[in-house]
Amino acid sequence: MLELKDITKSFGDTHVLNGISLELDNGKIMSILGPSGGGKTTLLNIILGITEPTSGQLIYNGEDLTHVPMEKRGFNIVFQDYALFPNLTAYENITYGLRNNPGISSPEEIKEMISLLGLEEHLNKHIDELSGGQKQRVALARTLVMKPKLLLLDEPLSALDGVIKESIKAKIKQIVEQYDLTTIMVTHDPEEACTMSDKVLIINHGKVAQYDSPENIIEHPASDFVRKFILHQLEVKRNNIYTLFNEGDEAETAANANAELAAAGQED
Repeated sequence: MLELKDITKSFGDTHVLNGISLELDNGKIMSILGPSGGGKTTLLNIILGITEPTSGQLIYNGEDLTHVPMEKRGFNIVFQDYALFPNLTAYENITYGLRNNPGISSPEEIKEMISLLGLEEHLNKHIDELSGGQKQRVALARTLVMKPKLLLLDEPLSALDGVIKESIKAKIKQIVEQYDLTTIMVTHDPEEACTMSDKVLIINHGKVAQYDSPENIIEHPASDFVRKFILHQLEVKRNNIYTLFNEGDEAETAANANAELAAAGQED
């Protein structure tokens, strides 16, 4: 279990996180949502170990990791821009971390991960020969062959569209279930958070606005902010889709919803 106990973070006089506390069971997916500048990435960096909290504790399976260096935590991250090496092939990227850590994954386990992510035919390609979805799968494979205790994803789907995005979503959920892998994902998209996660953390001004299951957040938002942030964005997305096929009332509804959300200052 991952436990965050009253995590705070300040940069000088700027308070970014103010008393974040939660528990996440092993093998579950948690998404972190919130307006831009609300502290999502800072919290992710604290969990990973890039940044130390100003106060509070981070405990994983009973061990206090608050001041443990990133490289000794056993956590790993897939970045939004993939961070792949363009001079290496897909296979060389996947196995790069094993160069200094041989034996973490056996050749059979590497092959299994490559097969699971459908990368067999792309292994000898260089990164600039791959599509966005293929790059994302290579980045996932590179991280997963290192057998992280906890997987962190920073906007993993933001650069993907349509069928490719849905495919990657399905792969992530399959991997989490198959390997019982605790996963934390930062996203700006409530739909992604609600369809992929067991728990959703909504942060506003560095504080927990709500931490709950997607169902409870949608059916029982804890505040007017949560209701607007989640439900209005989902409604805007739905109405924007309608405008592709209709004119008139639907377009007006979408425009009104966008204007209302923007006026509330909650659009991420």
